[in-house]
Amino acid sequence: MSPAERANRNRRNPRRRGSGGKSPVRGGSAATPHTRMRTVRETSAGGLVVDGLGGPPDQLCAALIGRTDRRGRLLWSLPKGHIEKGETAEETAMREVHEETGVRSKVLAELGSIDYWFVTEGRRVHKTVHHYLLRYLGGELSDADIEVTEVAWVPLTELRARLAYADERKLADVADQLIADIDPAWLKDADDPGAALG
Repeated sequence: MSPAERANRNRRNPRRRGSGGKSPVRGGSAATPHTRMRTVRETSAGGLVVDGLGGPPDQLCAALIGRTDRRGRLLWSLPKGHIEKGETAEETAMREVHEETGVRSKVLAELGSIDYWFVTEGRRVHKTVHHYLLRYLGGELSDADIEVTEVAWVPLTELRARLAYADERKLADVADQLIADIDPAWLKDADDPGAALG
C-alpha cells in the first residue's frame, strides 16, 4: 500500500483518541464533574501492645483486634485510629489501643509508618499510620468498640500467622528486634519518663 493510499484510508477511518475513556479528552467537553476525585490526607496512629516484657520470650503476647470484612472474613490487625486535634501520635496510639482493646499501655518505641491509598465516598484517600511498640500496663480485653468484632491476646510466636496485612507483619519483625534489645532493668521502672530503650 502506498503512502497516499494509507493517508486516504486513515481519513476515512480516523482513530478517536478520546474514545472508550482510555485517554484524557482535551478541552474538557466530554468530562463530567465525577471524573475528578478529591484527594484527602488522613493520619492515624496505633501499635503493637505486648504483655510479658522482661519475662520469658515464649510467654510474650500481643493484643490484636479482629474486624469482619465485606466478605464476612475476620481479619486480624493492630489497633489504630485517627489522630485528634491537639494529640501527638504517641497519645493517639495509647488512646486508640485503650478504645479498641480495653487495655492501658505505654509507648516504648517507634515501629515505623505505613502509608497507602484507597477510594471511599468519591474521594481518594492517602492514609499514613504511625505505629509504636507499647507495653501493657493493665486492664481487661474488651470488644466494646463498635468497629471491632473480636479482640485477643496472641502469642508473639503466632503473630505473623495471625496478622492479615503484610505491612503489619513487617512491623512485627521490627518489634521482635526492639524487644530483644530491651534492657530488663529498665522495664522495672516503667513510670520513669526519661527511660529509653538500651
